Amino acid sequence: MKRLRMLLTMVLACGLVAAMLHAESAPPRTPNELALTPPMGWNTWNRFGCKINEKLIRQAADAMVSSGMRDAGYVYIVIDDCWQGERDAKGNIRPDPLRFPSGMKALGDYIHAKGLKFGIYSDAGQLTCGKRPGSWGHEYQDARTYASWGVDYLKYDWCSTYTQDAPSTYTTMSDALRATGRPIVFSICEWGVNKPWLWAKNVGNLWRTTDDIYDHWSGQDGYQHSVLAILDLQVGLDGFAGPGHWNDPDMLEVGNGGMSNVEYQSHFSLWAMLAAPLMAGNDLADMSAETKAILTNREVIAVDQDPLGIEASRVAKQGDYEVWARPLKGGGRAVLLLNRSATAHAITVDWADLNLPASLRMKVRDLWTHKDLPAARGSFTANVPSHGVAMLRME
Repeated sequence: MKRLRMLLTMVLACGLVAAMLHAESAPPRTPNELALTPPMGWNTWNRFGCKINEKLIRQAADAMVSSGMRDAGYVYIVIDDCWQGERDAKGNIRPDPLRFPSGMKALGDYIHAKGLKFGIYSDAGQLTCGKRPGSWGHEYQDARTYASWGVDYLKYDWCSTYTQDAPSTYTTMSDALRATGRPIVFSICEWGVNKPWLWAKNVGNLWRTTDDIYDHWSGQDGYQHSVLAILDLQVGLDGFAGPGHWNDPDMLEVGNGGMSNVEYQSHFSLWAMLAAPLMAGNDLADMSAETKAILTNREVIAVDQDPLGIEASRVAKQGDYEVWARPLKGGGRAVLLLNRSATAHAITVDWADLNLPASLRMKVRDLWTHKDLPAARGSFTANVPSHGVAMLRME
């Protein structure tokens, strides 16, 4: 018996050593060098859900160009769930023939001809959230298909996954995309359930941090989260984001009708401060002047796209009044004063909140009025409307 125990001990030790050697010999995952600034584009889901077809997508691509959004930085046209038909006899995924009769390759070519990029959706389970075929067991096959269609961006959801392990599941599709040889931005959409900020840095380019957004300023409806509910869940996550790997608080609701223009302006400003992907979700072909002005504010977009890629943190909070700040390339700061209350209120940012000496004199620019304000020393105060923000660039 003693000899048997010694033998088992030796076997276990050898196995442990072999595992350690394998771990040491396995090359570390490296970045795919994509999405060095947060992706910008448009996605079908928030406005249209499953009611999509190729005519709608072509109209959106046309409107992305004619509205000036492409020139403002929006490049991805992303088709979300419900584009799928059935798999063919060889297991290849095919688009719904009634909704997309021309096929995805032709649609991708149309999008590319507009100077835009083509995004698509799938799911890590056997079925998508819309009960269409998912990619479970077909990861490499689907990745090759997407590459052949000219896909530039994949949003990968987490429905029907049951007991699947998130890190290994998403790593499989990440490897499948890399194996195609085509640069495809990988958007991990598992709703923050498995804390992807801890493991997904070199697996995907962005990862959802919460459940789905819905078009409300505050509150929560089941799994749907409002702008402020999502914002609160971002506190403490700023250290995990950076060029090529972004926290994703979900897509924009700007222009969908559930909030005021002041609230939409705040929503857009907050997402820019968070270095979030800016994925519009409105009807691009029927967009008000106010919505267009919000979505194409280049000074706000420049904060989101700042090459340092440092996400804002909440540096001060007094009840409903908050200060968010992030450093910018060149030594400046983006500062946002947020008023969550029902009435206008004066909000102050102190230089101490920005880790700056009180004696420092800073230039101040308002990014929504596009005006330079009087320079400030030690602190700056602005009167902020109810549910509004003052978004500032200080240098």
